[in-house]
Amino acid sequence: MRQIKQDRRSHVIATATVAALVSLALVQGCSTGSASPGAARTPAAASRSPVVSASAATGSAAEPLPTASYPLSATPSTIPAVREHVPARGPGWRPASGARVVVPPADSAALSDEGRLLAGELRIGFAESAEPRRGDVQLALGAKDSGAPESYTLTVRDGQVRITGPDEAGVFYGTRTLKQEVAGGRSAPEGTVRDAPAKPQRGLNLDIARKNFTPDWIEGRLREMADLKLNQLGLHFSDDQAFRIESDTHPEIVSTPHLTKAQVREITALAARLHIAVIPEIDSPGHLGAVLRAHPGLQLRDAQGRVVKGAADIANPAAAKLVDELLREYLPLFPGAIWNLGADEYQALVYRDPQTSFPGLAAAARTRYGSAGLVRDLATGWLNDRADVVRSAGRAPAAWNDGFFAGGVVKPAQDIQVEYWTGKENGARPPLEYLREGRKVVNLNDEYLYYVLGEPNQFTYPTGRRIYEQWTPLVLRGTTAVPASYGDRVLGARFAVWCDLADAQTQDQVAAGIRLPLAALSQKLWDPRTPGLDWTAFKTLADRFQP
Repeated sequence: MRQIKQDRRSHVIATATVAALVSLALVQGCSTGSASPGAARTPAAASRSPVVSASAATGSAAEPLPTASYPLSATPSTIPAVREHVPARGPGWRPASGARVVVPPADSAALSDEGRLLAGELRIGFAESAEPRRGDVQLALGAKDSGAPESYTLTVRDGQVRITGPDEAGVFYGTRTLKQEVAGGRSAPEGTVRDAPAKPQRGLNLDIARKNFTPDWIEGRLREMADLKLNQLGLHFSDDQAFRIESDTHPEIVSTPHLTKAQVREITALAARLHIAVIPEIDSPGHLGAVLRAHPGLQLRDAQGRVVKGAADIANPAAAKLVDELLREYLPLFPGAIWNLGADEYQALVYRDPQTSFPGLAAAARTRYGSAGLVRDLATGWLNDRADVVRSAGRAPAAWNDGFFAGGVVKPAQDIQVEYWTGKENGARPPLEYLREGRKVVNLNDEYLYYVLGEPNQFTYPTGRRIYEQWTPLVLRGTTAVPASYGDRVLGARFAVWCDLADAQTQDQVAAGIRLPLAALSQKLWDPRTPGLDWTAFKTLADRFQP
């Protein structure tokens, strides 16, 4: 009898041993297959055999079955590249059935737009909830002092994503990173992204005066810009060729076709939802040809009575009155913080002797500023007066750099932001002179950042590669950078589309031509370090995100 029991015991032990071996093989196979497709196991992880206890082999619940082993996650591939990623082990996250974007009720007013947009893009649900479930993406505001403006933290852990930031823009940029991470069916990698822009002003400048762009096209560029974390759209809507926005106070100046005010409100509303500020520009006292065609008595004439193209007679108070009426009409239409007053290329100042060529302007300068007053002082006074108008409405004034003249009796107001584009025009000075004066400067370097239709005047279409490999925000003029010690005064940059030969490209060709330059610009403004990717790899990444 004892022998029979012993034989049975031996049989049980043998059976348990076989079961353990089978269980081990199954666990190893399941472990390999359960990792996400984007998280291949490391050779070390693949060679390790999970430890299976006797209780596991015999089906006891005393110890859990082995779980999948994951390598440390890789840094996400995005444009612009994230500035810091702390890797972790795990499967990452991708949209799945039942997943939601959730916003806590306390943050609903601030973040519901961002949440609904992301949910639509990822084709998952949206809910207001303080309790995210596994598979959800949670958006939430942190304390106001929890990070730099526009910064965010994105954490992928335990099958969830959490995006936080000190402001709405930061949370929004976190959603742009997540959108790119999962593009094309990929996974957002496990771990934590901490990210923030190097420069506060990043954008596109668009000349809609010389070429009509449809509202749909403009809105398409806004969406493209938002995904690149660009936050400004400059809108140059008045020039010699046309005035492109509906006017109630002066309908006689408006060109056909043009944007209605309702269309502009839709554009600015979309821009606001995408955290893009629209910077309007009514250029004066030059580039006013479209306005002056309806008011020929306000045109500047030289000593021989010849009309100076596009230039207003700044000695005539009626010219100032007309421009101020337009500024006051459009200020409520554009709620952004900055207004570009232009001030560039005033043709009276390209004459060899402006005082002799324009005796009326010279007399007005002496009357206002004393015997030492010159025509350039009168132009500076014009700029300061227009700055007073926009400043009174809570806007920060800006102007092109060749509207800031050195010396003279009157100085441009210190708070007028310098839009630096050239050193070639009369009045233009090297960028260091503006920086040494303590002025804030935005980079629109015509060597790298000017996309001029038809390539007149020796302009060539800029390429993304050249921006990516050669340009930095400190390269304000030509190809030479200003000293890094002035970096804090260079607030950022905008890529500019100018339509000198409007029919040289269709608007679709313009969109295609500026796609890679905008991507390169976004990278160089977001992260001051040398990019980690070479141009070929960067272009491949940009092509992956192409709409």
